[in-house]
Amino acid sequence: MQTDNDADEARDWQGREFTCDSCRYQALLAEGKCEFKKACVYDRYVRRIVRFFERNPGLANAHLQDGYFETRAIASKHADVFRLPPMLDDPDETVRWVAASRLPRSYLAKLRNDPHREVRIRIVSRLDDSELVGMINDPDYYVRTMIARRLSPAILPMMIHDKEVQVRRTVAARIDPTWLMRMVGDLDAQVRLGVAERLAPEQLDALIHDEDWRVRYEVASRIGADRLSALIDDPDPMVRECVVQRLSGPAFDGPAASESHLR
Repeated sequence: MQTDNDADEARDWQGREFTCDSCRYQALLAEGKCEFKKACVYDRYVRRIVRFFERNPGLANAHLQDGYFETRAIASKHADVFRLPPMLDDPDETVRWVAASRLPRSYLAKLRNDPHREVRIRIVSRLDDSELVGMINDPDYYVRTMIARRLSPAILPMMIHDKEVQVRRTVAARIDPTWLMRMVGDLDAQVRLGVAERLAPEQLDALIHDEDWRVRYEVASRIGADRLSALIDDPDPMVRECVVQRLSGPAFDGPAASESHLR
């Protein structure tokens, strides 16, 4: 982040030195509304531009088309809202997002296919289910992960087969329980573990022979006592210990797996 200590100089966004001598805002100097190397709309240092618009918010409209993207972005925070729709087509993603953050939600649909992932990530938090559904095939996995965090659980079945593991893990953690059985065969063990943690005890039979010991351990710790015998000879000692302790005691939650075993 730029600060006033970055340079004891006054240069514009193209690196050219300048003074206040020919500035259009000379009259503001006497009023303390702008200040050389401190609060200046033509300086390349962001904090100086920020201070200028904090002191002169009414001038923001006049700088929405400036050459420097930082100036346009900061001006967009102060400009009249009715002047912002054209900023959604700005060549810089920061400007587009600032404009979108201030405009009514109805304008955001235009940015669902924005070329920059950060813009798409940010608008997800403001869209509703009907608008998010159109983004579930976004090319960026993190955008889809954010969508999976926002969609209503009843709509998440549309993302069960997402190609990215992190997306499916998020789905497994939030999907309506009636759809969990559709995910017991997921190729990723962490996804299946998330499923096992949410399944009802009577549904855990489907994972008794899972290839991952962590999944079987979860099954052993929660499955009905009448089904524990299916795990008594499990190849993993932690799973077997869990089974033995549950069979020998009235109530057992299962010992925490050691870090060394996790490895």
